[in-house]
Amino acid sequence: MLKSQITVLTLAGAAMAFGQAVIVRPHQIDDVLINPGIGFMTFQRFNGDSLNAGLKWTEGYPIGYQEFKGSLKNENFPDTSMAYFRIYWKFVEPAMGRYNWEMLDRAILTAHQRKQTLMLRLAPYGTTDDNDVPDWYRAMMGKEAPEKLADKKWRTDPEDPRYARYYGNMVRAVGARYDGHPDLESIDLSIVGAWGEGAGADLLSEKTREALVDAYVDAFHQTPLVMMLTDKKTNTYGLSRKDVGWRVDCLGDMGGFNPNWNHMMDYYPEGIINFGMQDAWKKAPVSFEVCWVIQEWKNKGWDVDYIIDQSLKWHISSFNAKSSAVPQEWWPQVNRWLKKMGYRFALRKFTYPATAKPEGKLEFTSWWENQGVAPCYRRFPFALRLKNAAHTEVLVTDADIRTWLPGDSLYDNAVFVPAELPAGEYELAVAIVDPQSREPKVKLAIAGVGPDGWYPMGKVNVKP
Repeated sequence: MLKSQITVLTLAGAAMAFGQAVIVRPHQIDDVLINPGIGFMTFQRFNGDSLNAGLKWTEGYPIGYQEFKGSLKNENFPDTSMAYFRIYWKFVEPAMGRYNWEMLDRAILTAHQRKQTLMLRLAPYGTTDDNDVPDWYRAMMGKEAPEKLADKKWRTDPEDPRYARYYGNMVRAVGARYDGHPDLESIDLSIVGAWGEGAGADLLSEKTREALVDAYVDAFHQTPLVMMLTDKKTNTYGLSRKDVGWRVDCLGDMGGFNPNWNHMMDYYPEGIINFGMQDAWKKAPVSFEVCWVIQEWKNKGWDVDYIIDQSLKWHISSFNAKSSAVPQEWWPQVNRWLKKMGYRFALRKFTYPATAKPEGKLEFTSWWENQGVAPCYRRFPFALRLKNAAHTEVLVTDADIRTWLPGDSLYDNAVFVPAELPAGEYELAVAIVDPQSREPKVKLAIAGVGPDGWYPMGKVNVKP
């Protein structure tokens, strides 16, 4: 076993079928692991695309697709498992009740082709003339004077019942088509404010707030929801309906708006607690977006280690750096971040019987250490594989890896050896697999992975 320690010993009175157990203590590795649902993400782009230049970025408009040149590598940017698409309502529903499914279908398909899943925000509007609410909705509402709206980042009055009805109809239509799609990573629960960031959510009436949140909760039963960290009333209501995660769009701000106030030291630490979101990470993801771009942090002289450590304390799983380059000098810090962001599963010890019999139990024990700061939010199965030159059998367990919080977890169980499996010597390997294909899905922080993604544990003899 490559870089793993294997021991065979006799267990007096043990439950192992034939009294002998193989003990495996895999060697841990320090590599950055690209795994589902964690790490950096591309923004309005996909793996292999060129990045935004300088300090600028694009958002909210239909994707301008780049010619794919065959490589999934991102120059000056980490490899990723996620793409993020933020699109304004007007482009999703250009005419009342007529949806631009081709646009969304293409984004999800392209993400799949680039080995990514898609995170999606349906933003109600932006701040300029070309990203207002849909033309048909503006014609219905007429011109609205900004000074008469309760928040300066509102473009339309959400208390008009037509807003919750029509915006909610769009959200429900998207949910009806895409909820549970294997390539849809999560949906931002976006209800009001420029860019969908939730400005003024605390000003909403209870009826309007609940109608807007309910549109998402009722439409997305399987795909995770992540809501903006806005206010106690909105966040508390969201949590009362569903296990929702949270996100913020200005990670790293250390005084760029106000020398006496900043997001990192004033808004986030207080809001997470005051809005009741401090334990949400145990059930649903926490996702951050860079304030400006990372180069701006460096230009302003902000402490990147402090920013990273605070995000880890808040149980970050994913980060939108707006497809802008990582400063060359900061790659060591970014790699350190990537090794802790989200989940990181190390199999520390695995035991199993040296022999087994057809139609008998193959008992095993396993000790796992989640070396990250969050669980995995998708139920990828843990499986054992018996394989020799003639036969392969994948045996799926009932482990729920979503419960493996940071720290240690034990999972001891047994799988049944198929009655028809021929006698002989088999390689026993383990993996966390895709629920449909049964192919390895999650890379582990241990050495010895085979070219097929499985982690060999040793040999087992199957005999009557």
